[in-house]
Amino acid sequence: MPKTPPQMPPKPSRGLTYADSGVDIEAGDRFAGSIQTLMRRTYGTRVINNPGGFAGLLRLDYNEQLFKHNYKDPVLVACTDGVGTKVHLATEMKTYDTVGIDLVAMSVNDLIVQGAEPLLFLDYIAVHKVEQKTLYDILQGITKGCELARCALIGGETAEMNDLYKPGDFDLAGFAVGVVELKRAMDSARVEPGDVVIGLASSGVHSNGYSLVRKVVQHAKLDLHKVYPELDPDRTLGKVLLEPTRIYVDPVVRLQRGYKVKKIVTGMAHITGGGLADNLERALHDGVDAVIDRGAWEVPPVFRFLQQHGGIADDEMDRVFNMGVGYCLIVRPTFAEAAVRKLEKLGETVYTLGKITKGKGRVKIKG
Repeated sequence: MPKTPPQMPPKPSRGLTYADSGVDIEAGDRFAGSIQTLMRRTYGTRVINNPGGFAGLLRLDYNEQLFKHNYKDPVLVACTDGVGTKVHLATEMKTYDTVGIDLVAMSVNDLIVQGAEPLLFLDYIAVHKVEQKTLYDILQGITKGCELARCALIGGETAEMNDLYKPGDFDLAGFAVGVVELKRAMDSARVEPGDVVIGLASSGVHSNGYSLVRKVVQHAKLDLHKVYPELDPDRTLGKVLLEPTRIYVDPVVRLQRGYKVKKIVTGMAHITGGGLADNLERALHDGVDAVIDRGAWEVPPVFRFLQQHGGIADDEMDRVFNMGVGYCLIVRPTFAEAAVRKLEKLGETVYTLGKITKGKGRVKIKG
C-alpha cells in the first residue's frame, strides 16, 4: 500500500498577524504617544529627558549644588503595590481616574514609612484591549497622584492580553523609588516608652478590603448608583467607595524636614490590610507596646454602613479596614503637641491615639 501523504494545513490567504490574535500595536503606540504631556507634568529638575529611550533617567542630586537637597549618605528605598479588586468597582462605575491616585498612594505611603522622600514612579497596566479613553483616565489619576507625592512619573508599561483578561477588565501595579539619608532612616529601636502615637485620618476605605466591600454590596443587594443619606447625602454609594487613598507624602516629609538635627519621629506605619494593630506593630521592637484609645478618633460613616449591611463582627472590621486612621507616627513626647499643630496646618485631620509603654511589641486597643 502506498503511503498517504501527510495532510498539510490550508494556506491562509495572508500570513497571520499580531492583530489577528487581538493585539493592536498601533493603538498601543498611539496611547503611549498621547500621555507624554501628562508625564511631563510630574517632572522636576532631577529628570533627564530621554525621548525614545527604553527606560527613564533620573539623577540623584548627591553633591550637586544645582539642586535643593543634597545627600551625604543616600539610601535608595523601593516598593511596589497595586489597587486590588477596587479596579472591579471602577469598571462597574465606569470611573477610572480615581484608581490611578490609589495606585500611587499605596506605594508612596509605604515608602515614606522608612523616612524617605519619593523620587520616581513607574506604572504597569494590563488590559483586555487598548481603549484610549479608559487608559487616559487611569493615567490622569496616576499623574495627579505623582503630583501630590512630588515624584516623577518616568515610565510605564501597557500590556494588552485579550486571552487573559475579559472585555472591560484591567489590572494595575505601581513601583516607587525614593531616597533617605542613612542616619535619618526609620529604626524601630528608637521607639521608647513615653512616646506619643499620632494618627492621620483616612479618606475612607482606601485600597484594602474591597473583596469584602464588594461582597457586602452583593449580599445586601445595594445599588452603587444610589444615594444612601445615612452614608452621604450628596454622593452615590459607588462614588463614596471610589474615594481615592489619601497621600500622606507632603505633610510627613515636611514635618521631618522641619527638624534638621533632632529625630522627633521614632516610628511610622501605613495602615493597610491588617488594620491599625497589625501595621502599627511593625513599627515597634520587642521591648515596647503601643496602648491605643479606641475613642480617640472618629470612625467614618462608610465603615459603619458596611458593617451594618454585611453583619460584620467588630474584630473582623478592625482586621480588614483602616477604620478611619490611614497613617501613624510615633513622636517624642516633648514634640508631640508641636507635631500635631504642624500636621494640622498642612491640612491633616490629626488624632492623638495613645502612648508607648514597656511591653512585648504589641498594640493594645482599649475602650
